[in-house]
Amino acid sequence: KIMTILWKERMEHKRKKLKIVSILIWSSSNILLIAQIVLIFILYNKEGLCWLRYMGWVVWASTWVFGWLPIYTFKKYGGGRSGKSYVHTTKLVTQGIYSIVRHPQYLGFMLISLAMMLIGQHWILVTLGVPAIVLCYFIAKEGDHLGIEQFGEDYRRYMKTVPMLNPVLGLIRALK
Repeated sequence: KIMTILWKERMEHKRKKLKIVSILIWSSSNILLIAQIVLIFILYNKEGLCWLRYMGWVVWASTWVFGWLPIYTFKKYGGGRSGKSYVHTTKLVTQGIYSIVRHPQYLGFMLISLAMMLIGQHWILVTLGVPAIVLCYFIAKEGDHLGIEQFGEDYRRYMKTVPMLNPVLGLIRALK
């Protein structure tokens, strides 16, 4: 019994440390993105490549799908608790956008950062954007760990069928 209690305490301590690290990573990623959004107005490269800028606007437009559609999907299929945020689901959501990518909102965040780099075309925006995207990738990986913790083997099967952040591969798999 003592070993079980010690093990549980150790695991709880480890979870708290991971949560603090996750908060720091998420905060850093958000700060980098906000800096990009603010600085794009100051550092906007008028001499940049037009086709690259247009690509940036297309990428930015796609972020609306990945940012807002998950809210609707979670509310519809997630069995959320009354008075709680839409992310507090009681069911594993694998329908809608979640049948294409496991972490659409993290993908949307990454795409906003990419869009800022393409639209602004300034080295400082790239210097801020690349780490923001990398940090967000680690947050998505942590999301998978939380999914396994909450939904167990069902989430592991979901991970095998739906890509984490690749919507092209997800669409191909969904159409099969």
